[in-house]
Amino acid sequence: MSTVPVVDSDRVKHLSESFSGRLLLPADDGYESARRVHNGLIDRRPGVIAQCASTEDIASAVRFATENGLEIAVRGGGHNVAGRCVSEGGMMIDLSQMRAITVDPGSGTARAQGGATWNDLNVEAGKHGLAVTGGAISTTGIGGYTLGGGLGWLMSTQGLACDNLIDVELVTADGQVVEVTDSSNPDLMWGLRGGGGNFGVAASLRFQMRPLPTVVGGLIAHPIEAGGDLLRFYRDSVASCPDELTVFAGLVHAPDGSGMKLAAMIVCHTDPERADADLAPYLDFGSPLVVEVGPMPYPVMNTILDDGFPAGALNYWLSSFTAGLSDELIDTIVNRFQTVPSIMSAIILEHFHGAVTRIDPTATAVPHRDAGFNLLLPSEWIDPADTVKNIQWTKDTYAAVSEHLAPGRWLNYLGDDQADDAIRAAYGPNYDRLRELKRRYDPGNVFHLNHNIVP
Repeated sequence: MSTVPVVDSDRVKHLSESFSGRLLLPADDGYESARRVHNGLIDRRPGVIAQCASTEDIASAVRFATENGLEIAVRGGGHNVAGRCVSEGGMMIDLSQMRAITVDPGSGTARAQGGATWNDLNVEAGKHGLAVTGGAISTTGIGGYTLGGGLGWLMSTQGLACDNLIDVELVTADGQVVEVTDSSNPDLMWGLRGGGGNFGVAASLRFQMRPLPTVVGGLIAHPIEAGGDLLRFYRDSVASCPDELTVFAGLVHAPDGSGMKLAAMIVCHTDPERADADLAPYLDFGSPLVVEVGPMPYPVMNTILDDGFPAGALNYWLSSFTAGLSDELIDTIVNRFQTVPSIMSAIILEHFHGAVTRIDPTATAVPHRDAGFNLLLPSEWIDPADTVKNIQWTKDTYAAVSEHLAPGRWLNYLGDDQADDAIRAAYGPNYDRLRELKRRYDPGNVFHLNHNIVP
């Protein structure tokens, strides 16, 4: 175990006199649980954890850290697979106690504090029949997800989460609180729509919502022997997908712990009146083992994958956009899945089409606006003794499909070992503009424990 740099306890005590949240040092009760994040592979020990209760707490924590030479890591929901929200030594600014949601049905907007999860927002907005593109795992935090772009079930009708972001209460590198909108600060707002945590701490985020009380969605699972045929059918069928229908596909394991391999599609249709006709080809294909598709409130749709990504499981992910979905790539995917070492791991294809692809690649910091597929290798396991073989399988599988990949990388899927070339691939043609923005708002790179844009 590494030695944690000692933070001056007298200075922490002085900070606590004006701090409405809780400050945790390594010896304090609650420290061990507070430092843990969703990915059990991450095992870092901050010098001090600032569990903030207000925007002013965040500002005070930023100023304290900079004045005392402490690295800053920012935790919202704690889901980031790279674990950049935890520092080794330094200060973790923990927003997990800040989860308030305010919905304004009149304007169709909702404001969420930076520690809120998508379940928090979906439930409150759902009471008014409103929704916005959110994480496919409901326990994902709103802040990091949105600042990194935010793909999900509704992106073909609403675009990404960041495309619906209209206001951010931001704590900047000098500890100031700034209300960022398109009218007040258009350049910074552009950067917050996909530039990650490079420009400050999002104390709260306000979204434009849309009416969506009910979707038709769920799972269609086939035997793994049908994997190649299913993925070819999937490729051909989604080429004419209406905006209202989003279909992700992949090779997965049965959620009952049996280890049974399956070829599956997950569907989400936003127009119940048209859903039966549009879903018919997917429901009629082949001889499925499981068909669990029907109408449900949108917040429920966002929970159907939760059990597959339990807190504390060890995770190592790789991903990239593909250059199409050729027969050769499909065959490689099927063959590689036969050798997967963990019954929790999967190979997933996320289809981009519709509204998300009709936005100019430079209109936000997210450049990935082409119709096509994002290939994700979300490897998960429980036993630390299995870490080496699971990471190696993921790397070997990524290498095996590499000739079929496009340059683009999805920012929030980058692992902790992804180098600068991966970060540049995630920002694409927007990297240079983002770097200039970083020079203006964080020239000292105070916020660098992220997928960092070096100023």
